[in-house]
Amino acid sequence: MSLLNVVVLAIVQGLAELLPVSSSAHVIVAEKLMGLDPAAPQMTLLLVMLHSGTMFAVIVYFWRSWRETYFKSVVAFKRFAALVILATVLTAIIGEAIIKIIESTAFAGVPHAQIEDLFGHLEIIAPALAAVGVLILIAGIWERRQRAPAAAAQEMSAMQAALIGAVQGLCLPFRGFSRSGATISVGMLAGVAKSRAESFSFALAVVITPPAVARELLRVMHAQKLEHTADLAAAVVPSLLGAVFAFLAGLVALRWLSRWLERGRWYVFGIYCLLAAAAVAALHARGY
Repeated sequence: MSLLNVVVLAIVQGLAELLPVSSSAHVIVAEKLMGLDPAAPQMTLLLVMLHSGTMFAVIVYFWRSWRETYFKSVVAFKRFAALVILATVLTAIIGEAIIKIIESTAFAGVPHAQIEDLFGHLEIIAPALAAVGVLILIAGIWERRQRAPAAAAQEMSAMQAALIGAVQGLCLPFRGFSRSGATISVGMLAGVAKSRAESFSFALAVVITPPAVARELLRVMHAQKLEHTADLAAAVVPSLLGAVFAFLAGLVALRWLSRWLERGRWYVFGIYCLLAAAAVAALHARGY
């Protein structure tokens, strides 16, 4: 894996992770086009570090908004924390349940098989992209038809937070089903203001990223032990460099996303996802 590969993947991850277009789908396609193996331990470590870079981009970009909204008082913070915990618990329960069901059915009798073994399959990524594209389109069209948009200052209810968390759980097992696209769209359809849905969605991303990174690192170390693969130490430096580029690209993507949300162009991301789904299906048909 060359330095150019790392930079390209970092930029792809940084831009796509924080736009509602599924970073995983874009990174996997980019890896395949560059002749890289998405399942290799070095690539998995790189992806973990790229996710860490975009997590810090989210914290930097939203910190002022979170401080003014969620940290303005003890009462506001307690309410925010309760909503985040509720949503995250539902994400973990639903996501883990679906993962276990898939692993026990799709990999019945296969030793050491995990849900990650499906992540490189473009024939699964394409319909997932199409599904989230339709959801984003529905939310975008619904938004444009509303005469009275939801007020940004309106408090999010426990039911709205629970719904967002549940949908986030559906995103975990399926590469291509954009987490930000699905959660923001569902929030909008549930009556949450766009800016509040965006802010809450990325707050959830910050919460779930550390355990997701830890899970991925444990999986890599376990695979390394089973397969006696080469030491991953040599991949640490390029992975750290990738995290820096992903951080910078993530800041650019967040600024772009916020502007498009303000201009009422959410539906455009849905159209993009549908086009991307067609492109991924075409690549699969060509043998990628």
